[in-house]
Amino acid sequence: MSTFPELPPSVTALEDEVLGRWQQEDTFQQSLRQTADGAPFVFFEGPPTANGRPGIHHVLSRTIKDTVSRFRTMQGRWVPRMAGWDTHGLPVEIEAEKKLGISGKREIEAIGIARFNEVCRESVLTYTDEWERFSARIGYWLDYSDPYVTYHPDYVESVWWLLAEINKRGLFYRGHKILPYCPRCGTGLSSHEVAQGYKDVKDPSLYLTMPVLGDDGQPDGRELLVWTTTPWTLVSNVALAISADEEYVEVARDDRRYILVRARVAPLFGEDAEIVRSYRAEELVGLAYQRPFDWVQPEGFPDEQVRNAWHVYAAGFVSSGDGTGIVHISPAFGADDYALGQSAGLPVLRPVDDRGLFREDLPLVGGKFVKDADTDLLIDLKGRGLVFKSSREEHSYPHCWRCGSPLLYMARDSWFIRTTAVREQLIANNDQVRWFPPEVGSGRFGEWLENNIDWAISRNRYWGTPLPAWVCDAEPQHVQFIGSFAELREKTGLSELPDPHRPYVDDLAWPCEQCAGTLRRTPEVIDVWFDSGSMPFAQHHYPFENTEKQKRQFPAEFISEGVDQTRGWFYSLLAISTLLGNTEPPYRHVVVNDMLLDDKGSKMSKSKGNIVNPWEAIGTYGADAIRWYLLSASNPWLPKRFDPDGVKEVQRKTFDTLRQTYRFFALYANLEGWTAESEAPAERSVLDRWLLSRLASVTAEVTADLEGYNLTHAVRAIADFVVDDLSNWYVRRSRDRFWGSADGADTRAAFATLQQALVTVSRLMAPFAPFVTDWLHRGLTGKSVHLAEFPAVDSAAMDAGLERGMEAVRTLSTLGRAARDAVSIRVRQPLGTLYAVVPDGYGVDATLLEILRDELNVRTVEFMHRAEELVTFSAKPNFKTIGKVHGGNTQPAAAAIRALTSEQLAVFRRGETVEYTYARVADGTPVTFALAETDFD
Repeated sequence: MSTFPELPPSVTALEDEVLGRWQQEDTFQQSLRQTADGAPFVFFEGPPTANGRPGIHHVLSRTIKDTVSRFRTMQGRWVPRMAGWDTHGLPVEIEAEKKLGISGKREIEAIGIARFNEVCRESVLTYTDEWERFSARIGYWLDYSDPYVTYHPDYVESVWWLLAEINKRGLFYRGHKILPYCPRCGTGLSSHEVAQGYKDVKDPSLYLTMPVLGDDGQPDGRELLVWTTTPWTLVSNVALAISADEEYVEVARDDRRYILVRARVAPLFGEDAEIVRSYRAEELVGLAYQRPFDWVQPEGFPDEQVRNAWHVYAAGFVSSGDGTGIVHISPAFGADDYALGQSAGLPVLRPVDDRGLFREDLPLVGGKFVKDADTDLLIDLKGRGLVFKSSREEHSYPHCWRCGSPLLYMARDSWFIRTTAVREQLIANNDQVRWFPPEVGSGRFGEWLENNIDWAISRNRYWGTPLPAWVCDAEPQHVQFIGSFAELREKTGLSELPDPHRPYVDDLAWPCEQCAGTLRRTPEVIDVWFDSGSMPFAQHHYPFENTEKQKRQFPAEFISEGVDQTRGWFYSLLAISTLLGNTEPPYRHVVVNDMLLDDKGSKMSKSKGNIVNPWEAIGTYGADAIRWYLLSASNPWLPKRFDPDGVKEVQRKTFDTLRQTYRFFALYANLEGWTAESEAPAERSVLDRWLLSRLASVTAEVTADLEGYNLTHAVRAIADFVVDDLSNWYVRRSRDRFWGSADGADTRAAFATLQQALVTVSRLMAPFAPFVTDWLHRGLTGKSVHLAEFPAVDSAAMDAGLERGMEAVRTLSTLGRAARDAVSIRVRQPLGTLYAVVPDGYGVDATLLEILRDELNVRTVEFMHRAEELVTFSAKPNFKTIGKVHGGNTQPAAAAIRALTSEQLAVFRRGETVEYTYARVADGTPVTFALAETDFD
């Protein structure tokens, strides 16, 4: 005779036991083999960078991924879950610099690219073992047997093929544009990288004057009032811009005359400002002015460009909403400035090196970092009487998302992919995606696509996928993109290729087929986001092998990452797929998760000392409780706190209740000799039938929630069933049926019903809480829950009428107990009659009445049409109200009740005193009832 095992002594002991079984039995691989012939449900794993440790926030994202994957596996779908590692890019380079004790590109090149990249390669997988242990410990099943690694040659070759295909479509070009540039890292950033690094900082807000010059080249007494938040760019000023659509005026104050847009006069000069003249914009265009600093000369530029400099121009980007309506133009350091400079034929002055330092030969600021020079420049301008007003204002400014340095907008040479050419298809593909929540897809992401600009793909760095473009040293317009290693071997004549990274690939060259020059690889590497966005193809080494496998696993049904990936991985996946000509998205469903905060609602950071160690948290509470808490606290896409008290409450209320229910079942099943093989009687009590109906209803609800990615609603529905329906009602009401009952058939029915409920609950909970459910399912059935099917909805067991009737009984029971408590009459003291008013549709038959009578210890129940039928007298002066009910000592009871018939009302009558309290049914439907004492035993 089989027995049901005892639960381990602690949560961690249980989870460790289950982990050992999974490893011993290779349960994950069993589940993949078992579903190998099932319809694919494709999941893409966003690759983490393995040179950093996992944090508590990773539990949330990995729980979402694992929950959906386990659910679909239990439905019989084949869910491939290939692990991957993001191994290129600045995070790795920064760690390598720290290990080598160096900083910056000069020191990297001093030790040599080969040595530097060797250290990068050694560090990229530093914490892979910890990531694998972490994933296993939280129950995140991921296939680490053959992960994709972005620095592996096969992966690099697939990325090269993608880049070459995009080039074949005419979407690659080289350009000289203003790019957000990190002087610390020495490279430009793409627009979606910039979006991830904004910080609130205080920067200068400077209003300065630039004297208008007359025909003789001398100041004519007027001054152009200019506003800037980047004083350091004044060193390279070459023009001023005004709006062609605004009216400008000349304001007199203290023997000086200032020119600015009319709309800004009152904010800067007050309502009583003395306006001496107004100007149409065309009257100001062409005016010459005296630039603030003449340290940089326009050497090497055509005479015409030099003549065009230091004049006023009209530009469409100038507004009158702030500033002065006059904008200072430095084409080397602003996109609008650069565009105006190109159209007006202006010189581009850039006295700043790649480290963001001014040239050493410049007075006052030579050798300084540009943003550190603002104060010195301000002091100089004040000394010359050119400062009208200055302050420091807080605003959001872009910083490097990797190293935290402030970005500079600088004119740079870069390689671009023309994503603007496929903007409409990007939008159309995104429209086919179901986002959770929808507003991210239509708002944050959709608006990003609407304003999409070309992708600056190249990076002037070292450890990354080399851009496979070979450029002729004689005719730079002669460019060849290499899309495979075989093609590279053919071009170079080498039978064996070196490592496809810098510096080895840089040495490969061959004669240009169009001229007498030599083709040499352009020195840049590519944006690391292109690496990660290539994974649907490169993880399979497509198209060089696994073509059928790739087709079977594209597109993904489901992906999930943090909201910060909206303009990162989510975008790169969509952009690359669309650039290849795909008219469907690379993913169909996206669940976005937001930030995990500390228990006080603050962002976790090392500086604040509020980071939660994930290993300590798991060791204290167990992975199941943490997973359950993170999903139940709020929808994944809302910020949530990691509150230890909240995790404890989940452990106590949901999981302790489930374990206690199993203990109760196992204890008496073993004592009574009941086994899972025992034949269940055909007839079951009303409680059994009700529980099985509720079980079917909850199964239908949870299935629909999981299929609709409504994970939070699903876990809450299960928790309510376990605590309220299963434990607090069914087990409590059925307790004496499990031992020593004279009715053996009823006892067997009770055991069979409870065992079925526990098995079904284990399967419903398995995707969310994989440890305790596997232990329980094995204890109940001998088999792993993760090799079982997700429960099918038993429509035959559903009885809506019975569920409504039991709901009425449970509500009346709650209200009756409250009424007893209100007048201090304990349940053990029997009462004569319960008078109740129940809404239409809540039928309470004789069997349910028996439960209600027993629950409230009353002899009879009478149903009334209206509560007023109970009241045929007036209240005495000792009339009391319980709850928030209007009334007083002299108000007749009948009137009080009549006034409350539209509310939720409970009435208890004892003698001539009427006392009442409020209550509400779960769905908001009013249930009104009363207890009336006819006599006491």
